[in-house]
Amino acid sequence: MNVHIPVLTIGALAKASGVTTPTIRYYEEIGLIPKARRSASGQRYYEEPDLSRLTFIKQCRDFGFGIEQVRVLLDLSISTERDCVETRDIAQTHLDEVRRKLEELKALETRLAGFVKRCNDACAGGPGSDCIIFKDLADPQPRSCCGGA
Repeated sequence: MNVHIPVLTIGALAKASGVTTPTIRYYEEIGLIPKARRSASGQRYYEEPDLSRLTFIKQCRDFGFGIEQVRVLLDLSISTERDCVETRDIAQTHLDEVRRKLEELKALETRLAGFVKRCNDACAGGPGSDCIIFKDLADPQPRSCCGGA
C-alpha cells in the first residue's frame, strides 16, 4: 500500500507554522530543524514532522526561550531516557527570569509615571527646554525610584 505524505514547499511551511522563510532557513543553518529534502529540480520540500517540529520551536520562541534552551527542549521532547523534571526545571528557570523582568518593568513603570506626574504638576504647557523630566533625568541623585515627590 502506498501512503501519500503531504509535501510542503518552504512558503507553505512558513504559512502553516507562522514562521518566515528566512527564519526556516536560519533554523536549518543552525541545526534546529533538519536540512530540507530537495526535489529533482532542487526545490526544498518538507513533510508533516517538519511542520510539527517548527511549530514546537515557534511556540518555545513565543514563550521567550532562547535558541539553546529550545535546542535542549527539542532533545528532551524525543528522549525516552531523560526525566521530564529536566523540562520542568528549564521552564521554572525561565519563569523565574520572566518574573524578575516583570518586577524591573513595574519599577520602570512607576518611575515613568512619576516623571509624567511631575511634568503635569510643574511645567506642562511651558517651553520644552524647561521640562522637569529633563532635570530629573540629569540629576545624579534621583529623588526616588519613581521620580516623585
